[in-house]
Amino acid sequence: MTFTLHRLNRVPYRHLLLIGLLGCVCSFPVWADERPTPKSLWQTVLTPPASDQPPTPRRPWVLRDREIALDLPLLQVLKDAGARPHPRITVELFDGTNPELDITSTISRSNDSATIRGTFKPPSQGDFTFVASGSLLVATIQLGDRLYKTEHIANGRLRLLEINPEKMPPD
Repeated sequence: MTFTLHRLNRVPYRHLLLIGLLGCVCSFPVWADERPTPKSLWQTVLTPPASDQPPTPRRPWVLRDREIALDLPLLQVLKDAGARPHPRITVELFDGTNPELDITSTISRSNDSATIRGTFKPPSQGDFTFVASGSLLVATIQLGDRLYKTEHIANGRLRLLEINPEKMPPD
């Protein structure tokens, strides 16, 4: 025991031990600053013009619309009420805006459905409500003075709509 303590008291070993400990301690804050890049909950689907499909009738309250495809593994994480912390998630809207979600509530049910509510992280201001069932998502998003909704088209396909609330018909 005395021999071991005597060898550690030597100056070169102290310096190596100090450098090793400082290297380990100082590297943790560097790793902690690297935030993962956010993932988008859906992406735009580029659909070629189909001559065999009749065009969808234009509704006066819809300002813009486009077909979207969900990131199904990310949707499964969203539906899990016990999954905390959530990964960074954004939604791809029109005009290149991708606000980041701040999920405040997830209510999961046994029939593979969930209700997800939250707000948007700054600088965006607004809130959202998602109802997910299986691989479908019904969303209502209020971002500033803009209103967005998703609707089911067919066979698991979805459409993102920008709505003009003043021209919306009463329920």
